[in-house]
Amino acid sequence: MNGRSTVNRLLLGLCGVVLLGGGLLILTAGFDLYHRLRLSPPAGWPASTTHDVLLSNADRVRWSDQGWWWWPAVIAVLALAAILALTWLLAQLRHRPGAVHLGGTPPPESVELRGRALGDAVASEARALPDVEQADAHLAGRATGPQLHVALTLTDHGLPAPTLQALCRGPVAHARESTGLTRLPTHALLHVGRHKARRAE
Repeated sequence: MNGRSTVNRLLLGLCGVVLLGGGLLILTAGFDLYHRLRLSPPAGWPASTTHDVLLSNADRVRWSDQGWWWWPAVIAVLALAAILALTWLLAQLRHRPGAVHLGGTPPPESVELRGRALGDAVASEARALPDVEQADAHLAGRATGPQLHVALTLTDHGLPAPTLQALCRGPVAHARESTGLTRLPTHALLHVGRHKARRAE
């Protein structure tokens, strides 16, 4: 399980616990289970009988008297939560395949290669290219039609054109041959490292 899957599961689990707790709280009050089971709810429990509400008039007045900053602060928090939720949703739509079927369209007994492993292999080979200072690679798209994204940082004297040719003939070609894919569209992003200041004498 990668880090992204772990975060997704934790967030989904947390949302599920909050929604489940709120639903059970409302159902308990709606069916008057405390009275029927002869149980006493905890002190200060928001809803314990069918006539209780989650936010009483006294609570609304108390929160309304906090000052002019209270409602702008509430709106800002809710807007931030909505933006974070939308960002998380958009991040899920940028799907990265977890595995690549070796040999193209697989029969049931085919072998799968982890997408992260292929990206790491391409990045490791790309770092060994001349004039490459740093490299990173990952897969995007679907498992049946993956795309390779490579980001290279060149040295201060590196040239983009020769490096791009070496990338296509080396790591990208090796990745396509090792997976047996007929097509492996590749997007390359090249950065040039900062020039070091030199003292003139």
